[in-house]
Amino acid sequence: MSFIKWIDDHIEEVALVVLLIFMTIVMSIQVIARYVFSYSLTWSEEITRYMFIWSGFLSISFCYKKGIVIKIEQVLSLLPNPVRKIISIFEKLVALVFFIYMVPFGYKFLLASIDSGQLSPAMRLPMHLIQSAPIVGFILTAARVAEGLIKELTVKTD
Repeated sequence: MSFIKWIDDHIEEVALVVLLIFMTIVMSIQVIARYVFSYSLTWSEEITRYMFIWSGFLSISFCYKKGIVIKIEQVLSLLPNPVRKIISIFEKLVALVFFIYMVPFGYKFLLASIDSGQLSPAMRLPMHLIQSAPIVGFILTAARVAEGLIKELTVKTD
């Protein structure tokens, strides 16, 4: 059970760190190849772009899990705790509805990509591997928002 809890607590962090490490390694190899050996890799920018896309969608979930979302703390700090809790619950409900609403669009986008059979130009990767990032990000974010909403509803306020 502790392994599942660890995965729940750290899946986004691990994925984002791994993606960042690989992006750094690939781009460093590209820079060395270009400036030291006067040779340019055809695939490096493409794979880095795809990792960046994945990290962008995974970071949405990570930010919601950590509570790093755009909000006006100054105004909220002036309000009493019960009002802050109501606003927080409302914000989470709106976010949950939004991300659940976006899942079917991500799914249609993914199906269109699978049906097209398109491959990436340099690496010849199936584009649906890259274009599955939105649906994975939306589902994971909806789960994290729902998790935060449940915590918000079960924690008692002063």
